[in-house]
Amino acid sequence: MSSLKITGLQYDIVWKDKKQNFAHIEKMLASEVADLFLLPEMFPTGFCMDVEEIADAGGEVLEWMKSFAATKSSAVAGSVSVMEEGNFYNRFYFVEPSGVVHFYDKRHLFSYSGEDKVYTPGSERVIVEYKEVRILLQVCYDLRFPVFSRNIGDYDLVLYVANWPVQRIEAWNALLKARAIENQAYVFGLNRTGKDGNGLVYDESSECYFPDGSRVSISAEHLVKADVSMESLMEFRRRFRFLDDADDFRLMV
Repeated sequence: MSSLKITGLQYDIVWKDKKQNFAHIEKMLASEVADLFLLPEMFPTGFCMDVEEIADAGGEVLEWMKSFAATKSSAVAGSVSVMEEGNFYNRFYFVEPSGVVHFYDKRHLFSYSGEDKVYTPGSERVIVEYKEVRILLQVCYDLRFPVFSRNIGDYDLVLYVANWPVQRIEAWNALLKARAIENQAYVFGLNRTGKDGNGLVYDESSECYFPDGSRVSISAEHLVKADVSMESLMEFRRRFRFLDDADDFRLMV
């Protein structure tokens, strides 16, 4: 059965400087090989509400992602501030090496920071199938809302990209593991590091969990790596058929 090698880059995002962040990413991942490279929430700018200044209105960030994916012969994924038809979105792009683009617009906007005042929420739950692995795309604050990410037998891996500060890091750690256990799926949570333009501090807290709650990621400097094995996942699901006993409901959005 298939497997997916993921490398996440947790780094100190340069505030509002796309070109510098692009150069930083390219340098840090220059010698790395993976099926999927994962980048944090709003990886080109940091988690910022100055949308008129930072939003990708002309597709500059998406073009860079396409170029990076083609050069590395790998998928690349991460969230970006985007303007489209007069609205702003916190958009999670998943770009395949062929240039095929999938995206999910963050549904749960972080009202504590005023994100809901400037960004428009998404409404669709997005699952990407890549290398025979079904992947649910989620962004940061989505992690606190388990109904939206409930596995109804339609995915194998959840990706959470985030800017989740140290003040609330215990919730991040606990909820990532919980989402893996309750959904019988791999969960890869990628956070940023350093300090942002608002003075919030972030540490190295990115992890990937197996459905039994065990950690399967390996961290080295700024890189977090994990192998998603479909064989291991299917065997676990065959032995422990917990999803078969789940409540029968569907989320109406």
